[in-house]
Amino acid sequence: MVRQPRVRIEYTPEAVDHLRGLDARQRVTVLDRVEILLSHEPTKPTRNRKLLRANPLAPWELRLGDLRVYYECPTENLVVIKAVGIKRRATVRIGGEEIDL
Repeated sequence: MVRQPRVRIEYTPEAVDHLRGLDARQRVTVLDRVEILLSHEPTKPTRNRKLLRANPLAPWELRLGDLRVYYECPTENLVVIKAVGIKRRATVRIGGEEIDL
C-alpha cells in the first residue's frame, strides 16, 4: 500500500488573528478538526469541504458546525488557512466583519 505524504498546514497571520477572536472551545475545535480533516486529500470535496465560486478570500471552505475555515492549496502537500469565521444564518463574520462570499 502506497501512503500519500502528509500535508503541511500553515496559518496566515490574518487567520491567527481570526482564531484569537474565537472563544477557547471554538479555537480547539478549529485547530483539531483542521489537522484531522485537511491533512489528507484537502482538495477532495466532501459533505463538509467544498470548492467555492471565485471570490477574493479563498477557493475552499471547510464547515465545522457554525464555524467556517477558508483555505487554499498552492501545492500538493501544503494547505494555507486564510481565514476563520462564524456563520449564523446567511451571514459569515470573519474578524468581526460581515463577509459576502
